[in-house]
Amino acid sequence: MRRLLAAGDNLRDIAEAENLTQAIHMARQLKPDLIFLQAELLTEKIAEQMNKLRKASPGCKLVITAASLTEGESLRYIRLGASGVVLKSLDPALFIKCVGKVMQGEIWLPKREITKMADMLGSSPLHLPRPVDTLTQREKAIISYLVQGWRNREIAEQLSISEQTVKNHLRAVYDKVGVADRLELVLYAIYQRLDLPAVQVSSKSNS
Repeated sequence: MRRLLAAGDNLRDIAEAENLTQAIHMARQLKPDLIFLQAELLTEKIAEQMNKLRKASPGCKLVITAASLTEGESLRYIRLGASGVVLKSLDPALFIKCVGKVMQGEIWLPKREITKMADMLGSSPLHLPRPVDTLTQREKAIISYLVQGWRNREIAEQLSISEQTVKNHLRAVYDKVGVADRLELVLYAIYQRLDLPAVQVSSKSNS
């Protein structure tokens, strides 16, 4: 992986961890832009472990690598806050491409999962995209943070509103665009190329 990243422009491997505890410590100390995390290091408390790693370096992108994936497993990782899921058997060049896409705010998924989501969003009458011209500026701002991987609590703190208010806005957005959850919304926003405002990060979020 070190040699692979060295081949990419503006990429540098700053640390390697042998286990999750070490990874969390390094993330807290070094504040990396992106972490590749082996799925094998996660135990049954996957949500809790991923949350600890993300809190150790707020704003860091998390990409899960796996030798194999069961049906829907990669979508679960995305729902838990990962920005991408990569199979270790991929062409090495795709790891570099994954880094670029994820750092641009996109979601990276195995091709079969993208096809599945596209079918779900586009072929079923229950999931047909609806007009988005009724989205408010606040709703668009929340979508922007969501696409960048922010969680509800983090968005609430940034916008100086309650976490419940964020949830209320999201439910309204789901109804307007015809999606079922935050993952579908993120994929919808990316592939429909929604016109969204830039994410604004205040100094208090870095304190």
